[in-house]
This record gives sequence, structure tokens and C-alpha cells, in this order.
Amino acid sequence: MSTTATTCPECDGRLRSEGTETVCGECGLVVSEDAMDRGPEWRSFADDDTDPRRTGAPLTRSRHDRGLSTEIGRSTRLKGRKRRRVARMRKHHKRASVGGKADRNQVYGFTEVRRLVSQLELPESVRDRACVLFESAQEAGLLQGRSIEGFAAAAVYATCRTASVSRTRREIVDTARADASELAAAYDALNRELGLPTGPIDPSEYLARFASKLDLPNAVERRARALAEAGADAGLVNGRNPSGFAGGCLYAAAREHGCDLTQRETAEVADVTPVTLRTAYRDVRELDANEGEGGNEVPEGGSAVPADD
Repeated sequence: MSTTATTCPECDGRLRSEGTETVCGECGLVVSEDAMDRGPEWRSFADDDTDPRRTGAPLTRSRHDRGLSTEIGRSTRLKGRKRRRVARMRKHHKRASVGGKADRNQVYGFTEVRRLVSQLELPESVRDRACVLFESAQEAGLLQGRSIEGFAAAAVYATCRTASVSRTRREIVDTARADASELAAAYDALNRELGLPTGPIDPSEYLARFASKLDLPNAVERRARALAEAGADAGLVNGRNPSGFAGGCLYAAAREHGCDLTQRETAEVADVTPVTLRTAYRDVRELDANEGEGGNEVPEGGSAVPADD
């Protein structure tokens, strides 16, 4: 019987599929049995109304071929001459999947970007955007004579800057295979030639991560965020290291709430020197004291006194 039949060969009843079996709805005859699942491997629920069926893995910008290429797998059941032939086929197939030097550089750069994103625990959106930026730099001819590892690190750092994801250059360099000078040269080339929409870093972007590393309560983070916003309005962040200013705000907020926190611990988390942290802390306290003197009501028989340093 043909597998495309719609009626039962015994009673001409209507057939229906139940799991892997095709059964007659009238007499219950099992017409055929197929253990192979012919459904889609992957499904997108975003377009069920227009395209309810989709097969294959979704496209990704983090691979040079968008994830469309296939690979010859490995099997332990193959022996002797056939196993050697499949090994040769796998080797030639792998060579043919990368067309030229530009594709090889892109494969290596994308691999480095994926490794950095994984090590830094960044979202997939940052990974895809960093790969697109790396590809744009390659198409613009910026990689000639420069380090591929440096451009991969610079693409991740630039994407973090444009996506408001708080990662410092030191964190990128500690994880990347490029040094600080290679990262700086690649980032300057990207910013100069491609015109990246990067602006000043908001110190508030670092507060949640720093507070989590220092195990500070939410009240301290909220107070530090208020101090950072006040400092930004007063222009204290201009020309400063944003992570150092964020550390100074956290330290000031922790002192106000009586938390046991040292300047050295805060400076290590913020990746700045204790001197930089103390300078930001003093400016934040001075600004907070001035605002308190100008905005708080003075109780009877007393005066508004700023907190002690």
C-alpha cells in the first residue's frame, strides 16, 4: 500500500495519524508505522500565523556562514578503509567550507568574539552585534597590518559601550588574547573610521555589578545611584574614570549605612587605585553636604551638619 493513501484498504474508512502510527478510524487497523519523527527540528513562535512550520537551526551572525554549513560527523561503527575514506572526506569538506584568507580571518575573529562573550558572561545580543562590527571592520580594510585578536576584543568592548553594558577595558584585556595597546589601537580605528555611536560612560551602569561583588544591600545601591545622578548633574563625572566615580559613590553610600567596607576593597572591584577612589569619594561627600545645607530644613536650636569623613 502507498503511504500517501487516505482510506483504509479493509473498510475504506478514513485514516488518521496517531504518533508514529497511521490508524483507520473505523475498524482500528494499523495501516503503517513510522518511528521517524518528520516534524520540524526548531520552531519560531513569533510568526506562527504566517509560517507555522520551520526546520533547521536559526540563522546566527556569530558565524561566517550564518550557521548554514553542515559537518560530516564521526561514527565508531565505521572500520578500516571506509573509516579512512570518511576521514579524508571530512578533512576536504572542512577545507572547502572556508573559501580564502578573508574567510579564515573571519572564522578566527568570530571564534575569539564568542570566547570573550562567554568568558565575560555577556548576552547573545552583544555577541551577534560584536561579530557584525568585526565584519564591518574587515570589509572596510581596517584589519590590514593589525591584530585580529585586538579587533575582536575592540568589537566586544565597543558593543558593550554602545549597548550600555558595563565592562571596563581592563576586564576585556584580562580575558582577551590581545594586550592593552592592541585593544586601544583597534578601538581607535573602529571609532575613527566607522563612527561608533559611543558617548560618555554613565557611572550608574557599574553600580549594580559592583554592589553585587561587594555584597552590599539594595539600600546602599539605591543611595549610590542617587549620588551618581547628582554628581552627573553637577558635572563631577566630566573627565573622570566612570568606574572610579561609581566606586566612590558606593563607598560613600556604604559609609552612610554603616557597612563594613574598606577603600581598598572598593578600589579593587572598581579597578582603580585607592587614591582615585578617595578623590571621587571626597567630591561626592562635598556635593552631598552642600546640597544638604541648601535643601534641608534646619531644626530649632541646631544646624544641618554634613556627615563626617
